[in-house]
Amino acid sequence: MGQLRLMQILGVVVLFALLLLSTAYGTTSIPTVDVVQAVLLGTGLVEGDMSPLHRIVYDLRLPRAIFAAVIGAGLGIVGVVLQTTTRNDLADPFLFGLSSGAAAGAVFVITVTGDILGLWTLPLAAFCGGLTASGIVLALVHGLRTSAPEKLILAGLAVSFLFAAITNYLIFAGDSRAAHSVIFWMLGGLGLARWEAFPLVSLGLVLILAYTLIRSRWLDALLTGDLTASTLGVPVRRLRLSMFFAAALATAVFVSVAGVIGFIGLMVPHIARGIAGPLHRQLIPTAALVGAALLTGSDILSRLLLTPQELPVGIVTTSIGSIFVFLLLYKTSGTRNRTP
Repeated sequence: MGQLRLMQILGVVVLFALLLLSTAYGTTSIPTVDVVQAVLLGTGLVEGDMSPLHRIVYDLRLPRAIFAAVIGAGLGIVGVVLQTTTRNDLADPFLFGLSSGAAAGAVFVITVTGDILGLWTLPLAAFCGGLTASGIVLALVHGLRTSAPEKLILAGLAVSFLFAAITNYLIFAGDSRAAHSVIFWMLGGLGLARWEAFPLVSLGLVLILAYTLIRSRWLDALLTGDLTASTLGVPVRRLRLSMFFAAALATAVFVSVAGVIGFIGLMVPHIARGIAGPLHRQLIPTAALVGAALLTGSDILSRLLLTPQELPVGIVTTSIGSIFVFLLLYKTSGTRNRTP
């Protein structure tokens, strides 16, 4: 336990350093002294007028860095939930149509309706799309009168393909001038990070974090299999469906602000288990730290690789994720080959 605490403290230090780098570096580097002063002025800890440079830090770069940490932490926890409840090491929000549903909602607004509700139009449309996709998955599973992991995965894949087809149709039939916005949003980005949306993103993280910690013992029991968990008094079907709904709600919130960011939910649980082990009371906070650091670091790379242009952060996370999956497959293959 002492070693785990030390690793978690180290993770907090690394995350803080990444947040500082994310705020200071971009197309234009800003001295650390100005970053600290902007934060102090913006939070009211120091009195004075904010210069345009301070405004850039406090109104643009700081919320972006914090959003990256919060969304990365949330997606990491969602990945843990989905992989545990489905007993599938490759489960993530993409696999269940949650991301594709949110993408369809956002693309519908971009290509058809426009910003009819102002700044909140895109997040609300993506949120509604994600919830619609999750509702269809839950309805399919309920109609089958089973919550078996393989049925949940198949229902999620069907819904994912359905909403992907809807999205592609909207892109093809919609306004071609909106194609750039659609592509950038579908590949993920934190350009919409503003303080006004921070309560919504925080709510998504608090929801999934609190609920998984409350049900951590039930999740631990689920690792032993449905039958054993049932004999221990765990309502397996209700737990699986409620966890899926909580994951869907949190994912819809994150995607509504940051777009579709891939592979965070797949990679983080594996890294976190290597640090904290399989028990969820230690695994969940560790996954949150790893996810926050991973997405914050990826966002820094997305702004520096093609300066002065900004690369969609989803390209960075997908590139890292593909390498991670290759290594995971190689490790799994090597373990099986050594088995007598």
